[in-house]
Amino acid sequence: MKINLAVLFGGRSVEHEVSVISAVQAMASMNKEKYNIIPVYMTKKSEFFTGEKLMDINSYKDISALLKECTECVFVRSEGKVQLIRQKMKKFGSNLISDVDIAFPIVHGTNVEDGALQGYLQTLDLPYVGCDVLASAVGMDKYIMKILLKEAGFPVLDCCRFSAFELDKIDECADKVEKKFGYPVIVKPINLGSSVGISKAKDRDGLIKSMEDAFAFSDRILVEPAVVKLKEINCSVVGDSESAEASVCEEPVQATDEDILSFEQKYVGGGKSGGSKGMASLKRKIPAEISKEQEETIRTLAVDAFRYLGCNGVTRIDFMIDMETDKIYINEINTIPGSLAFYLWEAKGVKYPALLEKMIQLAMKRHRQGEKINYTFDNNILSMGGSFGAKGSKGSKF
Repeated sequence: MKINLAVLFGGRSVEHEVSVISAVQAMASMNKEKYNIIPVYMTKKSEFFTGEKLMDINSYKDISALLKECTECVFVRSEGKVQLIRQKMKKFGSNLISDVDIAFPIVHGTNVEDGALQGYLQTLDLPYVGCDVLASAVGMDKYIMKILLKEAGFPVLDCCRFSAFELDKIDECADKVEKKFGYPVIVKPINLGSSVGISKAKDRDGLIKSMEDAFAFSDRILVEPAVVKLKEINCSVVGDSESAEASVCEEPVQATDEDILSFEQKYVGGGKSGGSKGMASLKRKIPAEISKEQEETIRTLAVDAFRYLGCNGVTRIDFMIDMETDKIYINEINTIPGSLAFYLWEAKGVKYPALLEKMIQLAMKRHRQGEKINYTFDNNILSMGGSFGAKGSKGSKF
């Protein structure tokens, strides 16, 4: 009997389209003999739809037309299991679309990758692939991630954090950055990926503009010193807190003279097939052109950081090498990387279907372990009825 696997993607995020690309890639590589794949597309208005055509990337050229051929749906828990049912119920006949055994979120960005969707699935008590609520939230918040990694002794760049309410004091914010770092600096939204809202500032005017641009995408931003002679290295990790392994390292290659790889370079600039290949279309050197010692340092740091942050499934950790000092810094962690970083595992001899299967098995393992934990405590408090009065336990002798 096949396992009913719901693949969730899209959502209310600026990385919505990237999520669609990543999900369609993954669904095409999943084991159809073992899994009954149920695509669940989340619109930018947080509506859920399911239908076979959602598995075809060409269907998304006209999303309005696509959704007319799909069924709006919702997850419910009933009789000890999770079901996907019609949102607009029929008066006659069954409204059940399918039972769901496990969920596979392939989402990117705020409201979906940041723990919000994971919390929803956990509330349903539905096994799900990838990082849990806490690891997802920490991975999405670049500032919190830095604080935790720095406290544990991992190498990260220092930064300044600002909130949207400080916009009316933006000159004071600029003063703080100049006093602490000077120029150039990198400005980025705290909780976005795919290079959205990120820019480099080389003077005060550029800094203020970059901060204003970043605030358009998030209510919190950070500013950190720019590594002038920079080599970017990425490394993927698969596993859980108990055991994890690192992929080969890659070195993204700039397609232009820009300082930062743009969203277009990552997802659109790969030629005619770039839109369907996602991050796999980005020009890169695999393996990265770094020394053996640097490679081992990065791969070890990647695994240690992954386990320290309590990650699960597949992540991609991005590193920076300062070519002037040879220092290596952890830049950020992507808890659900674009294309699930499958190309880094294929370079190591791990085919995409095998990687997906590994992620699913890790999710099932975590769920089994969670079932051993007590989430209830029998105590008969409610049997006392109205003896607590309007004040509840505060007015009692408890």
